Amino acid sequence: MQLAQKTVWITGASSGIGKALVAEAARHGANVVLSARDKAALVQVVKDSGLTPANSLILPLDLSRYKKFDAEVKTVLKKFSKIDFLINNGGISQRSLAAETQIQVYEEIMAVNYFGNISLTLAVLPSMRSRRSGSIATISSVAGKFGTPYRSGYSASKFALSGFYEALRAENFKENIQVSIVYPGFVKTNVSLNARTGSGKKQGTMDTGQSVGISAEECAQRALAGIVRGKNEIYIAGPKERFAVLLHRFFPGLFARVIRKAKVT
Repeated sequence: MQLAQKTVWITGASSGIGKALVAEAARHGANVVLSARDKAALVQVVKDSGLTPANSLILPLDLSRYKKFDAEVKTVLKKFSKIDFLINNGGISQRSLAAETQIQVYEEIMAVNYFGNISLTLAVLPSMRSRRSGSIATISSVAGKFGTPYRSGYSASKFALSGFYEALRAENFKENIQVSIVYPGFVKTNVSLNARTGSGKKQGTMDTGQSVGISAEECAQRALAGIVRGKNEIYIAGPKERFAVLLHRFFPGLFARVIRKAKVT
């Protein structure tokens, strides 16, 4: 994997898939920019990944405050002069029925998962366009390919990302900018513990599907390999989830009957 001396900026880097992406990028010799809200957690990730002050930059970021990220981009460019890969991984999930979910919960999910995500991309994009080089990736979900119960807001935010990044890819083809969308299935992380309920509180429990999902390390390895190879779409899911994607695409009526009975937590 050709990442030596490349600059890789990863959001949601304090835990789960993001932490594993940091370790994988570091293993391949990249300069890594780590962003999340918890600075202390990021410091620990740097230590765990074997990074040094010379090849890492801790840059705390709250994606819900998405109006402007220009200052953060300047900080990265000042240290590493360029951004080769931006991997938008930060986000939150949901576990609640639509009829029982307050509108404020939807607003929070969209602020973090969609507006915060694309705002950082838009801030980084000019530097990539000026160099006519760069790769932008977003970690979506198979829930961004089809809606499931208890994830109406989460699925909506991931669907929105697909539309944005597919358009961005087409618009920047001549600028030599690669855009990748990663669609993981169940991954064993704390995402379900931190998922928002209908009132906005954290669920606080681990889903059964999440607990038996693939490891964050495997997900990160496969995701980063696909991003570096320049793949447009990268699916990292088990047989049932991959089958659901195909069923939704080719037999939507049958899918609609199946998904309403599926165990999704």
